[in-house]
Amino acid sequence: HVQLVESGGGSVQAGGSLRLSCAPSGYAGYVSGYGMAWFRQAPGEERMGVAAIPRDSTTIYADSVKGRFTVTKDNAKNTLYLEMNSLKPEDTAMYYCAASRYYSMRNLLQARTYTYWGQGTQVTVS
Repeated sequence: HVQLVESGGGSVQAGGSLRLSCAPSGYAGYVSGYGMAWFRQAPGEERMGVAAIPRDSTTIYADSVKGRFTVTKDNAKNTLYLEMNSLKPEDTAMYYCAASRYYSMRNLLQARTYTYWGQGTQVTVS
């Protein structure tokens, strides 16, 4: 069973930056072996895929974050990151990381693709 732990959320002013991290806890395999993604969910809204990085380390982004967010994996540290720059108030949400061993490249930004989820970390932009 894979448990994912996010960190790095917080409050920041518009135009600022944050870096989120996500790592498997305990014996949970390695990020290199999974398709992984970041999602976010604001109150009253559906969970939305923000960025994804499959095993081959290509990257996919939602249009709303292209050019501002960067998703990376550090296999040596077994950690997934989301670098967020030029943050806007509309980026305010709970951010979740997700992982799945099996996926379709067409569905990497869809929540139903993922088996494992973290507990979320809050990002607030004012």
